[in-house]
Amino acid sequence: MDREHVKCLIIGSGPAGYTAAIYAGRANLNPVMYEGLTPGGQLTTTTDVENFPGYPDGVDGNQLMDDLRKQASRFDTDIRRGLATAADLSKAPYTLTIDDEKEITCDTLIISTGATAKYLGLEDETKYAGMGVSACATCDGFFYRKKVVAVVGGGDTACEEAIYLAGLASKVYLIVRKPFLRASKIMQSRVMNHEKIEVLFEHNAEGLYGENGVEGVHLVKRLGENDESHYDLAIDGFFLAIGHKPNSDIFKEYIDTDEVGYIITEGQTPRTKVPGVFAAGDVADSHYRQAITAAGSGCKAAIEAEHYLSEMASKK
Repeated sequence: MDREHVKCLIIGSGPAGYTAAIYAGRANLNPVMYEGLTPGGQLTTTTDVENFPGYPDGVDGNQLMDDLRKQASRFDTDIRRGLATAADLSKAPYTLTIDDEKEITCDTLIISTGATAKYLGLEDETKYAGMGVSACATCDGFFYRKKVVAVVGGGDTACEEAIYLAGLASKVYLIVRKPFLRASKIMQSRVMNHEKIEVLFEHNAEGLYGENGVEGVHLVKRLGENDESHYDLAIDGFFLAIGHKPNSDIFKEYIDTDEVGYIITEGQTPRTKVPGVFAAGDVADSHYRQAITAAGSGCKAAIEAEHYLSEMASKK
């Protein structure tokens, strides 16, 4: 198996990874980045991004990621296609396996592998991606002002998304599979008492329809043990709020994660419990999950990596 050693290795791209690469490159760390399965991350599935600073007229998600990638390349980041398939963080230098065929060791590691939104598994979710289907209300809610939307989910996240969207949309349907909400009592109260939100208990989405985007959802309502009702509901937007899966599996043996899989870092820093290993972006952020906060954490991770390498050099 091929082997290589680098000072600073970045696993995953997106706003966190590319920003880390920009800062690491400017600090002469000669960073190497492996972009993962989706170069650019989740934003490459978004059309218009209007809340990233520096783009007063908004920007296409792919264009934004391409701009960040070019900036990282400008500062001599070695950007490569490839997926990290295994990790050994038991001792320094740390070892990553890429595509099951190449081993690369590093003095510092920045994990920016992101989190993957959970979907229902409907073919229409792919068909209407960027055309009415979204997994981020704070990212895309602005486009549904005074329109009718539906949110799928029954937990705190779904309730928060529904309340946020109710501040923009004319009507919000909350599609809940069970006959109750799993959210905290205070969130349940806010949703149930909001004039713009209607909760559809014991409902499942079977599909979506529309000519040039989402125009409605096919619903099935459970009426009894062996009885159900099928009907269509007109909506303009369909938001998934059934959770995210952090892409942290290969690192779990060595670093702390919460019960979902989000990497736990030290306080407000990107430091993990393994010296020289840092986490940035959505893989360590279960709350904000925004491009700008991911970029900020990538900056922190690169600065911490530079400090760590300086400290190690001073001890030699």
